[in-house]
Amino acid sequence: MKPPTLAEAGEALLGVDAAAVAAVKPWQDSRAVDALSAVAGLADQPPMRALCGAVIAAGILGRDRRLARAGLRMLAAHTVATLAKDFIKKRVDRTRPRSMDSPGKDHRPEPGRKDAKEETSFPSGHSAGAAAVGRALARDYPGAALPAYGAAGFLALAQIPRCAHYPTDVGVGLAIGVAAEAAVSVGFEWVGLGAD
Repeated sequence: MKPPTLAEAGEALLGVDAAAVAAVKPWQDSRAVDALSAVAGLADQPPMRALCGAVIAAGILGRDRRLARAGLRMLAAHTVATLAKDFIKKRVDRTRPRSMDSPGKDHRPEPGRKDAKEETSFPSGHSAGAAAVGRALARDYPGAALPAYGAAGFLALAQIPRCAHYPTDVGVGLAIGVAAEAAVSVGFEWVGLGAD
């Protein structure tokens, strides 16, 4: 059997995106999704950066070098993930799932020309930031990896029923976050902040 071409694989992924939106759209305005949205808001940039700052402050005040370094790594990884996500968002236009029913809107990515929030679904910044911060915490505290990854995954996947992002937006966002944290950790090693 011949493997699918890149175009065929892309079409299949777009089909998954459309099917996911069709499955969750009826519940978009439900109380359950409203509650989920409130929790998912923790992955916004201000709360994530506040979390990083709180970890840094706790480390400094407690004279815990490892904790302070973890907070600094979290903040650096979140910053790099945000910059990478913004770079891509400026180059790719994609209507958010909640706006897909509007006339002339489609879920297919196009070359970026728009700045409106409803036209910049790809990739998910919430997913990128959550993955970067979760992975950074786990780097310094391996015992916290399971809850850190679980929280990051939950915050990322919550974007789908909220109709804020498609599954591919979330997947690429998670990949950006993991890559951003890996790059930051290489930098930390290079400057001698990698470990005690």
